[in-house]
Amino acid sequence: MQTTDQNPTHSNRPQNKSYPAGGTDKNIMHLEAAKDGGKRGVVVAPPSGNTDPRGMTVLHRGFDTLALAVKANIPNELFDYLEVEKERADYERREVLIDYNGVKMHLKAHGGNGYRFIASGGPDGATWFFKKPNAKDEWGIRLSFGSYFMAVHGLGRAKAHVDDTLERLGVRFGPDDISISRADFCIDVHAPDFELVPGQFVMHSGAGRRDFMTDAEKSINGKSGRTTSVTVGASRNRQVIIYDKRAEVIAHKKTYWWDIWNHTLRYIGESAPRNITLHRADTPPAALSPDPDHAQANRVWRVEFRAGKDLLKDTWGIRTWDQFFDRFGDLCRQSGEVVRYTDPDPVDSNRARWPNHPLWEIVCGEMNDDLIEMRSGADPNPMKEVHREQQISMIFRNIVGCSITLAALRGVSFDALPEAIEEIANDMQNHMQASPQKTEKQLREAQERYTFVTRPDPM
Repeated sequence: MQTTDQNPTHSNRPQNKSYPAGGTDKNIMHLEAAKDGGKRGVVVAPPSGNTDPRGMTVLHRGFDTLALAVKANIPNELFDYLEVEKERADYERREVLIDYNGVKMHLKAHGGNGYRFIASGGPDGATWFFKKPNAKDEWGIRLSFGSYFMAVHGLGRAKAHVDDTLERLGVRFGPDDISISRADFCIDVHAPDFELVPGQFVMHSGAGRRDFMTDAEKSINGKSGRTTSVTVGASRNRQVIIYDKRAEVIAHKKTYWWDIWNHTLRYIGESAPRNITLHRADTPPAALSPDPDHAQANRVWRVEFRAGKDLLKDTWGIRTWDQFFDRFGDLCRQSGEVVRYTDPDPVDSNRARWPNHPLWEIVCGEMNDDLIEMRSGADPNPMKEVHREQQISMIFRNIVGCSITLAALRGVSFDALPEAIEEIANDMQNHMQASPQKTEKQLREAQERYTFVTRPDPM
């Protein structure tokens, strides 16, 4: 396994099903595991379609975050355009919708961290950071993809999106002008009976000093006497985290995850495609929901392997797309060995000899596959429609609540409420007709703000 700054001695290969990550010889691996009773902390991939009597089902696996820099400057024509639009955003004190050669993004009124412009392409795009063109600073572009894009579209689509967008923006660059600075790979597991115990993490030092981690590098969060998150490592290097994903989805209103998870559950079966799931419970649930009355039964835990710039570039020599495709699977596999979540052996005080917890075996096994094209398989269009309807419902409830409050302030009784609502609607119409320019401006700004949520115009 290559873990130095030097080029790997083995030939370049994709991460695929016929050649598991790390290129491990399965026969040797099983023989070595048998010699010491299977307590070696090695990664053993469960076979495809394996069922689990402990009730754990893999709901999703794939990349969660991807960030990279581009060794190029934006053309002067694009800079002049962004400069004018940024001034408009600053004057109007809002994000403005820009459309440059078919690339639509929301441009912020400010820059940050040395970048003059920050623009977002919405959930189906990336967040872009552009510097003012400078011949002395060649790395003038940075971008990042969020969890929705990576879950729904996958890594291959992310690369294509980068290439297409840069071409439309008029940016010239080559294959060696890409530097990947962060990549997160995650596995979501429905495990209602799993209990996270911080003391069961074992950090190995056998891979070298750069990979050595101590208990001091653990971050623990809990609620109501229950540990909900444990993070091991530093963000610029190697970071491994287990956390209650269900709770995080509810807290941050990431409703699309219910669609992704339930899509997996709908297609579990003997004929399920390999990218849907490799591991499932004997009797997986029919569907998951945020219903608080079923919190325990619907518990979903995420295991996330995060690779920062130092680990990617300095330790593994990963910078370009080709290097990333070739080596990231090996990096993830090693992360599952350097940091392990174990099943304590009551008769063995040496934590390094404790076997892997079944959850750890499952998630590490899920990485021994084609990482490049892993995505949820869920159709994004219904999820977009659900999100749009949720926005409409929320705004409608606000309108109803404000109208009732206004009627109360006007002293309206319950019996007279229908007539009062009609009167309020007439007042609103008169107000808009009295200021048509202001109304038109407000409508245009709302259309721009929700451009990535509204239905596209019919062809």
